[in-house]
Amino acid sequence: MSAQNDFIDLESCALEDRHEPTATRFRVRIDHDRYNIEDPKPTGRQLLALADKRPTDEYLIFLILRGGRFEEIQLDETIDLTRRGTERFLTFESSASYRLEIDGQRIEWGTKLITGLKLKELAGVDPATYALWQEVRGGEDVPINNDQIIDLSDDGLERFFTVIEQTTAGDASSGGVLPRRDKSYLASSLATFAEMSDRGQTGVILKNYPLPAGKFDADSVDILILMPSGYPDTAPDMFYCSPWMRLKASGAFPKCADVPHVFGGTNWQRWSRHNSQWRSGKDGIWTMVKRVERAIAEAA
Repeated sequence: MSAQNDFIDLESCALEDRHEPTATRFRVRIDHDRYNIEDPKPTGRQLLALADKRPTDEYLIFLILRGGRFEEIQLDETIDLTRRGTERFLTFESSASYRLEIDGQRIEWGTKLITGLKLKELAGVDPATYALWQEVRGGEDVPINNDQIIDLSDDGLERFFTVIEQTTAGDASSGGVLPRRDKSYLASSLATFAEMSDRGQTGVILKNYPLPAGKFDADSVDILILMPSGYPDTAPDMFYCSPWMRLKASGAFPKCADVPHVFGGTNWQRWSRHNSQWRSGKDGIWTMVKRVERAIAEAA
């Protein structure tokens, strides 16, 4: 295909990581439709007019770059369609406003769509280090990729939270009542949970926690998370399972998961997993639940 004689589809180029720096004719996706344009450096106003968004001064237009970057284009600002990574455009009425919550902070956002990467930027976290989840009340939370586009126009407040992705296995030993926000999260996300105190320690037990199919010699276990006295400003550390479980393929205990811990009359299997990064006021029981999920999924 000749870049000079045919229209270059920008979205396809971005998906294939192709770059056409000498092209002059382009096919651009604006919202859900594609349009042909023979100007390699149109203004935001030109693109809005191309998509029949009139009057143009009552609309906003954003450029979506491969990887989830989200850039507003001013009406009289030019955009270079030959730049690497340019993918698609989104338009919105400038009077719109949408609410979201991320890590407990409520934010007003001026458009109905937002990318996972932009949400991480709003949360002030390192996109390479933290995972993003969309909270689903009464259902399973949904992981959000950096380049995924989320629609905020549904009824109700959309809630998101970030969790550091990595945990480390180790041998160090670990050291009230759950805050209302934690209880609300557990009640909406898990079928059953319980709080228990024993010999000065407080624990949260996730009942009948499902395990990855075929990976362990059990289908589900109870998970114990011990809450330190300074929680939620202080991070929980390890977690514990009952009954004890082994890897089905080898018959062995997972790495650093072979030390007993007695709590509430039960002999728990201690999973020594640590993470030193904890954000007071942002992290909570959801952070620990996601760490448990990841540790079990990666167990070897």
